[in-house]
Amino acid sequence: MKSVVIERPGSLTIETRPLPQPAAGEVRVKVQYASICGSDVHIWHGHNPFARYPRVIGHEFFGRIDAVGEGIDSRRIGERVAVDPVVSCGHCYPCSVGRPNVCSELQVIGVHRDGGFSEYALAPADNAWPLPESIPDTLASLVEPFTIAANITAFLQPTANDIALIYGAGPMGLTAIQVLKGVYGVQQVIVVDRLPERLALAQQNGADRMIDNSQLPLDAQLDGIKPTLIIDAACHPSILAEAVALASPAARIGLLGFSGEPCTLTQQSLTSKELSLFTSRLNSKRFPQVIGWIEQGLLQPEKLVTHTFALSEIEQAMTLFEKQPRHCCKVILKVD
Repeated sequence: MKSVVIERPGSLTIETRPLPQPAAGEVRVKVQYASICGSDVHIWHGHNPFARYPRVIGHEFFGRIDAVGEGIDSRRIGERVAVDPVVSCGHCYPCSVGRPNVCSELQVIGVHRDGGFSEYALAPADNAWPLPESIPDTLASLVEPFTIAANITAFLQPTANDIALIYGAGPMGLTAIQVLKGVYGVQQVIVVDRLPERLALAQQNGADRMIDNSQLPLDAQLDGIKPTLIIDAACHPSILAEAVALASPAARIGLLGFSGEPCTLTQQSLTSKELSLFTSRLNSKRFPQVIGWIEQGLLQPEKLVTHTFALSEIEQAMTLFEKQPRHCCKVILKVD
């Protein structure tokens, strides 16, 4: 089988590898479509602190089960499935309180174990979620990105009356817009970014107001508005302090980033407004929720897709995703 392998940082190749055999409790997925995430690019360049090399990358993927391991019902063969990349132990403290995404022994498919940029991939059977026919093959790999928005909004508990501010109109920010508008009915969603093309995408995905802060600071453009819900989907270390300063008293702030750089906050800035600060990593079994939302028509994943490439064109696709943020959002890889 053909697999995209990062042998070491900076080395991206397509290798011919033996067909993997599912172990007990696993299924093998014949991958049909996958999509590129920023973390795939970070693994390629050696900027993902969690990656283990060599690695077959790709954690957003879809296909059909074509083989099962011991203990798995053979009737699952042929199922159309989207794969949750979060693999947890099931017995540590985080798992016991419903937070398998921060399991003490966490493994992520495509990061710690081989992923879906391959003709075949292995996954625990419980991580392979059947899809209704109403979700087309070409969009099915996008279930996973929407679970990121589902996870942070589960903490933030949006309401229709919230004034929401989203930093960043990249893929994470766009999925957050769709979830806030389509699922929770938030009536005012403001998005800030420095690229006009990304702000245009934000509008297409349902944002009510778009702000370009490349020249004029955000606080000077909000006209005194105090957001009650803020999502940082841009992940620059300077954002948190600004978000805290701009937030309404009693606001909720959600962080999606992994910056290792420090930021400066005072306890007073948080406590004086009694702000709630939430962090979110990956997803904690949100696949059924997101699949249901898409099936109900509450989300439109097609609005994220700007390009499609064959798996054999992976380097071109990854380079476009990285270098052309003005014109590129989600890139779909056709595998079979």
